[in-house]
Amino acid sequence: MPDGSGDDWPALVDLDRLGAWMDGEGLAPGEITDVERLTGGTQNILLRFRRGGRSFVLRRPPPVSIAGGSRTMRREARLLHALRDTAVPHPRFIAACDGEDVLGAAFYLMDPVDGFNASVALPRLHASDPAIRREMGFAMVDGALALGAVDPFVVGLEGFGKLDGFLERQAPRWLGQYESYTQFAGWSPDSLTGTQALADWLDGNRPADFVPGIIHGDYHLANVMFRPDGPKLAAIVDWELASLGDPLLDLGWLLATWYDPLDGDVETTVTPWDGFPDEAEMIARYRKGTMRDTTNLRWYKVLACYKLGILLEGTHARASAGKADVTIGQRLHDQAVLLFARAFRAIEDGTL
Repeated sequence: MPDGSGDDWPALVDLDRLGAWMDGEGLAPGEITDVERLTGGTQNILLRFRRGGRSFVLRRPPPVSIAGGSRTMRREARLLHALRDTAVPHPRFIAACDGEDVLGAAFYLMDPVDGFNASVALPRLHASDPAIRREMGFAMVDGALALGAVDPFVVGLEGFGKLDGFLERQAPRWLGQYESYTQFAGWSPDSLTGTQALADWLDGNRPADFVPGIIHGDYHLANVMFRPDGPKLAAIVDWELASLGDPLLDLGWLLATWYDPLDGDVETTVTPWDGFPDEAEMIARYRKGTMRDTTNLRWYKVLACYKLGILLEGTHARASAGKADVTIGQRLHDQAVLLFARAFRAIEDGTL
């Protein structure tokens, strides 16, 4: 079975069947041409092509999906459709196929995004101007603000996520995830120091309430595209972890993944980095643009560090049992250790 990588996409996307489905949807008749596989930080298949004088991007899951690929595609399509008339920068939704009879999995079509991924490389304009890079950082904050300002019930996202007990179940959920790694031979639960201490702190300092909203779930620099002509966002991408919950967690995630000089000799996500705002400036920008209670921002950053660290440690656990690449497992373990250090530093600092 094809693995969904490289040039094997024709086994996963039958262009004749796709064209027939598009005819049934009344979409730009004609031959499908100029097919190009787009790369990214996901195993999902992204194809750009032309038909009837316009361009499309198709997104479908890989042939083997742990998380239930068709379900994820349906959720993504529903979300992008819901965002169509909002101020959130996102790929414009065109049409979706919920069934699996056309391509063997659910899929959807969207407009191509005219933009670039800063974590891959900066264009000359952005690489040459620290002032533009500064505004790029603020554009990230503005994207989170725009998403958090959308009322999910007004745009038709009722039931898109479980809101009851959202904050209460966070620490136990991720501690349980960590403890589940004991199934992997060769991995020790002492691998990360402080898992129980952080869970206890999160439970003991949990905000009393929150205003429900849409959360991206993995909001960081590699999951946005910037406009080629300036610092603004062209689109927030990779919505597979989106749900309903507390949008302040997206800000916490952004802070948890943002470059921090206190980490020591750690490479920046983007080169050059000078000009990008620091954490305090990012927080000030968010607070200026929101009506949400930001008193407990420290809690959201600690939670983001905790959750992401535990997720990364999962690869290290699998590598310890010979089920993942050892080098990658060690690299992700090092990142998890760094994230836990950030979490404890945030607790001790207490200034957020």
